[in-house]
Amino acid sequence: MDSLLSLAFDNLSCYDNGKIRKGLRQVDGLLAQICLSRGARLTAAADKRRSMMTPSVAVPSAAAKDLAALQEDLAFRQFFRLQDGFEWNVALRLITCLDRLLGKGSNGQNDLLILSTLDLLQAMLLLHPPSRSLFARELYLNLLLDLLEPSNCPAIQSATLRTLTSALLDQPRNTRTFESVDGLLAITSLYKQRAGASSSRDVRRTLVEFLYFYLMPEVAPTTAPPVTALGVMPPPDAASLRTSPTKDGGRDRKGGGGSGSGSGSGSGSGSGSSAGEAVREIQATRLVVKSTEEKQLLLGRYLANVDELVWEWYESAPFGVMLC
Repeated sequence: MDSLLSLAFDNLSCYDNGKIRKGLRQVDGLLAQICLSRGARLTAAADKRRSMMTPSVAVPSAAAKDLAALQEDLAFRQFFRLQDGFEWNVALRLITCLDRLLGKGSNGQNDLLILSTLDLLQAMLLLHPPSRSLFARELYLNLLLDLLEPSNCPAIQSATLRTLTSALLDQPRNTRTFESVDGLLAITSLYKQRAGASSSRDVRRTLVEFLYFYLMPEVAPTTAPPVTALGVMPPPDAASLRTSPTKDGGRDRKGGGGSGSGSGSGSGSGSGSSAGEAVREIQATRLVVKSTEEKQLLLGRYLANVDELVWEWYESAPFGVMLC
């Protein structure tokens, strides 16, 4: 699996759009191999070939494995463990690729590559929750906020909002970083610009969904996660795929890739202090969580109708039970 990732990473690191597109397809194919059952993959491939011969035939979506089946899959567990280190972390490579694409300017081909990269990044943040800790860094959050600029097309703005939601999910520290880099100002400015614009209804709907998500009360972790190369927990069971306590201590070690290349030695040398480090992490995280009322006050600095928005949020309960 590491050889497949290495090949994809080589293509993603190129400046040629064709190579980048190939790298994105390789990552997408690898995720499909992991997340779809073998029967579903064969059926999907046959349906795709049939649709190419008969364009009028719609291609049905392949059945994905459920969480219980995914956690027992050896390929997924191997992939998950590889993601715990910087060397094979797909999300980090996609972020770097996104930064490179953003520097190329806006055109049709480039926009399609940005959309594909955002979709894969969102998928990785959902598949490997510990990767969300990368977005406690201002640099990476600012990259997403740059994609919300009016110069970008509505499709990119909507995809960015979905990716941003995945990056902040169950990560109070990321949310505090988002607030510190004027993320609320960027979101509310876009919200006001898109008001009444019929060509961007999807963007406005996604903006409202994001604001509903942001207003959810935060919950600090209550258990100490094991510490890995990324400073996050490994995947022992299904619960670890649904929630992931925040840990950002490992991000400062990005520059020291040489010492982190041997994941086994790195995890062993830090085992003595990992328990105390995890406890300190929980205590620090508890200090940064905010309630809905506190977030409402912050949001009120940029929006005049926050009370109405909060009332609609309580009435509609868009996410069911309000839990972070």
